This record gives sequence, C-alpha cells and structure tokens, in this order.
Amino acid sequence: MIDSDLAVLYGVSTKRLNEQVKRNLDRFPTDFLLELNNQEVANLKSQIATSSWGGKRKLPMAFTEHGAIMAATILNSSRAVQMSVYVVRAFVEMRQLAASNATTLRRLEALERSVAALDSETRKQFDQVHEAILGLMVPTPRRN
Repeated sequence: MIDSDLAVLYGVSTKRLNEQVKRNLDRFPTDFLLELNNQEVANLKSQIATSSWGGKRKLPMAFTEHGAIMAATILNSSRAVQMSVYVVRAFVEMRQLAASNATTLRRLEALERSVAALDSETRKQFDQVHEAILGLMVPTPRRN
C-alpha cells in the first residue's frame, strides 16, 4: 500500500506518516517497508489515469500488510488505533477460517479414501443410495 493511501486510511497527512516512519525505522524491516524507485513509480502512474503523486520531491514508500499494521502503532491518531484493531481482528478471523477449511479438507480426504477402499459390490450399493438421495432432493412438480 502506498504511503499516501495509508495516510488517508489512518487519518493523517502523508508528511506526518513519513515523519513517524523515519523516526521509527527500526520497526520497519525491509519486508515491512519499501521505497519505490523511479521505474516503479512510472509503472504505477501509467496504470492510473490520474496520479496523486504529481510533483512530489521524494519517491513514495510502499507498505506490506505487516508494515501497515506497524505504521498504525506509531501514529497517534484515533483513526489509526481503530484501523489497527480492525486489521488484527481481520487476521484472527482469517486464521480461524483457514483452520476450519483445513479440518474440512482433512475430513473430505478421509471420506474419499474410505469410499475408494470399498469393494465393487459395496461401491454399487453406495452409488444406488447416492442416486436415490439425489432423486429425493429434486423438487417434484405440484399437482393442482
């Protein structure tokens, strides 16, 4: 995320955000924060019809998701505090969802292995039961 966009999100000026980042550089390792080079800025400008960077003297900084959270911790705006809480909650929810999906996937794989292990006669019976269930699930037309 570009510094100017992050500043808007956190309710501070880009100048203020960049000042605080520079004062706290030890909190921003290279996998949290990148300074874009001229070619990267040119590529971004060519993809966006209206540039919000026009005439800036310094190249914009780009924050990874970890850098964006860290930026919220160094800013003293109520909006930054609210957004950092929101982001942390979103990550917790994503982890819970991923864990739930992993459990479901393991159960599905176990079911597939058990069905694959059935002998041919049992497999035919299973298929018949499966087709019958599907037939029951299809809505029948109402008779007047």
